[in-house]
Amino acid sequence: MRILLVDDEVEMADPLGRILVREGYEVDVAYDGDRGSQLAQQAHYDLLILDWMLPHQSGLQICQQLRSQGNATPVLFLTAKDTVDDRVSGLDAGADDYLVKPFELRELLARVRALLRRPVALDSPPASANKRLQVGDLELDLDNQLAYRQGREIDLSEKEAQLLEYLMRHPNQLLTHDQIHQHLWGDSAEKPTSNALAAQIRLLRRKIETEGEPPLINTVYGKGYRFGASSSGSVE
Repeated sequence: MRILLVDDEVEMADPLGRILVREGYEVDVAYDGDRGSQLAQQAHYDLLILDWMLPHQSGLQICQQLRSQGNATPVLFLTAKDTVDDRVSGLDAGADDYLVKPFELRELLARVRALLRRPVALDSPPASANKRLQVGDLELDLDNQLAYRQGREIDLSEKEAQLLEYLMRHPNQLLTHDQIHQHLWGDSAEKPTSNALAAQIRLLRRKIETEGEPPLINTVYGKGYRFGASSSGSVE
């Protein structure tokens, strides 16, 4: 069983991760919301343990994003928020369980075991349900590696489709160069050149942004890119 633990309190996350490993689980640990979201979308996990308050993206935002994409992986929130309204907000966002800090280790392990015993929901959307994305007037058909904008059919390369999918799954969010680079090339032994990402962005722009159409990929200089027609930014 594989677990993703996302908590910015390193002094708690690291020992808890080691304990879960000793319990027989395979565990990945992230310390901020952006990295946690990236891992949750790139890999298959049997359980996500998310702290509510995280840098960059909250655990609540990660959970909402995954549920909107049809990801039904069980989510256990760890949080200092203990009001009824907070618990309701977490559950409404798609969480399966909720544990208030500080907590007893044996209770957390019991809840982990209980969540991992649950069968996958029968009404979960099929894997193909998440193969078409739309942001504004741009639609992406992942199965056929095609995009559509204002009646135009746009043929994409595999890398262009991968890049566009990542951008469209994070509309109006600042995605750093490192985040996008990691998503496209990961830890590949064949490192791309330093300007490979900029080149991919230029190629994709030429295809999805023709004359008279609002730009969708906006450059945030020195940081990365933000996707969406309503975004403010500069073009390379």
